[in-house]
Amino acid sequence: MALLAGGASGQGTGDWAFYHGNPAGDHYSDLTQIDPENVAKLAPAWRIDTGEGGLQTTPLVIAGVLYAMTPNQTVLAIDAATGRELWRRALPDANLQPVRGLSYWTQGREKRLLVGAGSYLHALDPETGAALDGFGDHGRIDLRAGLGRAADQVAVALTTPATIWQDLAIVGFRTAESAPGAPGAIRAYDVRTGRLRWTFHTIPRPGQAGYATWPKKAWKTAGGANNWQGMVVDEARGIVFAPTGSAVSDFYGADRKGNNLYANSLVALDARTGRRLWHFQLVHHDILDRDPPSPPVLLTVKRDGRMVDAVAQATKHGVLFLFDRVTGKPLFPIEEKHIPHSLVPGEASSPTQPMPSLPAPYSRQRLSADMLTNRTPAARDEAAKAFASFISDGPFAPMAVDKRTIVFPGFDGGAEWGGQAIARGRGILYINANDVAWTGSLAKVSSNQGAATYQQNCAACHGLDRKGSPPNFPSLEGVPNRMLEGEIAGIIMKGKGRMPGFAHLAPQMAGLMDYLRNGDGRRNEMASVGKAGSARYIFTGYRKFLDADGYPAVAPPWGTLSAIDMNSGEYLWRVPFGEYPALMQAGQAPTGTENYGGPIVTASGLLFIGATVYDRQLRAYDAAKGKVLWQATLPQAGVATPITYMAHGRQFVVIATSNARNPKMPAGSGYSAFALPEQP
Repeated sequence: MALLAGGASGQGTGDWAFYHGNPAGDHYSDLTQIDPENVAKLAPAWRIDTGEGGLQTTPLVIAGVLYAMTPNQTVLAIDAATGRELWRRALPDANLQPVRGLSYWTQGREKRLLVGAGSYLHALDPETGAALDGFGDHGRIDLRAGLGRAADQVAVALTTPATIWQDLAIVGFRTAESAPGAPGAIRAYDVRTGRLRWTFHTIPRPGQAGYATWPKKAWKTAGGANNWQGMVVDEARGIVFAPTGSAVSDFYGADRKGNNLYANSLVALDARTGRRLWHFQLVHHDILDRDPPSPPVLLTVKRDGRMVDAVAQATKHGVLFLFDRVTGKPLFPIEEKHIPHSLVPGEASSPTQPMPSLPAPYSRQRLSADMLTNRTPAARDEAAKAFASFISDGPFAPMAVDKRTIVFPGFDGGAEWGGQAIARGRGILYINANDVAWTGSLAKVSSNQGAATYQQNCAACHGLDRKGSPPNFPSLEGVPNRMLEGEIAGIIMKGKGRMPGFAHLAPQMAGLMDYLRNGDGRRNEMASVGKAGSARYIFTGYRKFLDADGYPAVAPPWGTLSAIDMNSGEYLWRVPFGEYPALMQAGQAPTGTENYGGPIVTASGLLFIGATVYDRQLRAYDAAKGKVLWQATLPQAGVATPITYMAHGRQFVVIATSNARNPKMPAGSGYSAFALPEQP
């Protein structure tokens, strides 16, 4: 077995050796130097600035060296005690996709640092940053290969790190969320050579279980159902747990009738062979982009007088599922609840969706008129007027054509990619969540080539009118006047930030560019968009339900942090999470805000979390009570999951920071470290 110094999980050494702290993904550290009595003395220890761009990386710390990324996908090795740079390595073919973590493997004297950059998995020497030529093709693997599609026609990106088990690196990928996205596949590679050892096809092929839940031959053209969230592994049993994304296209599924296994599922695989052990589909035939947003987390709970090894999976729609990790048996009852039926022509929505009885949802599920903002009378009146024009019918209300539907909780959740933390040995789960509403609708696809290309691939984020929904989705109005055509094409092909790459658009690039320049002008050539596999209806764009001042149009809380006893399914505490500085200065009570990034928990009873977009705070909570014991203002928002580790006898807390989600703040990113004052 591949062992890290001090044990298979790296715990007990003072390292942070895995993306979410350990193979179980429980965000837990057994360190106790920083405790509830002295945490108020935490102070800045060192700071590294990494330039402009979004930074979401959770670093690793191995034997006193911190491994991190910059927004442009340069790998850094840093003295974890001082912040002094040891080496840096710019990766070839890097792009502007986020890299949320790295992976480390060692056995005997062999060591590997595995890093994703664009569509490649790289193997580096941890001591120098040099490429390890014996791995794949001169130190890297092209993850586009072997998917059954032409490599130059699919866009994939390894935004979450490989999961390590023994001598295997197990990976998924991110892909486009409109046709033709790459078909989901979970693959295991030999960590020494890069040789492919096994593949699990999440869009089943003939003869494989689940094939009948898709139209015949869908595996040849369908896309998505990909593991973009990352995975966790039960090391002792050799079980890897992989959540999967929705099938493309996200919001219209007329060409994929059926439940679409193994999209929107939690899948348990034999880590040795890739054989499916069990699965549970969290959302049937998803047409609302309700895929699980984060890796699951392994924990042990007490049930009927005995201890049960379990796996918990959070969702964007605000509920937690808990399963026996060996058998897949639900540990709280799950009911198939009837939901509204889609009236969009050609669509065949699922009549039911699974909902657990416990725990209760951690985000509100249905928006009604009495839940709108009361921040000011004007804001209330404006929200009520807009709400009267929307459809609001619960967390699975389907989109309608030319009429906006409330999506609550919003498209980012509920839970999001930061993941959850566990008080190990006690079965307590800590989760931060968003609680704001978004809206969406469908429209017919244009018969104009450039317009149709834009509508099917770009309008979901940037809107039919190209105005976007800043700051999350920028406006494209006038973009040809702000950027060179080659720059625009490069971003379209490779992606940037939360935008995936669209390599398949190369043949349509001229028409798309013309549309961006001229709209629906006569220069656009006409082309049929009714061919097989093309959508007849497209999503018109992500829109938050906001008031005129840019605040959520629903009543607070807009973000929460909760502690849930997973033995009983009962909440121990829940608090508003995050603040708007302007509202606080005006005397308003804490409202909570959108938050991105997860918590960590220490054996001393502390919970550390950044995540809040607008107040830029890193907070330490009393994990037992939900009370803030310490907080510090960061240079930028800490929209990542922090880590904690020991170096030179001191316990540090480090978090990545970035203002990419708040354009009202100066651009910038970096890593901030905190520690107790050095003893004289």
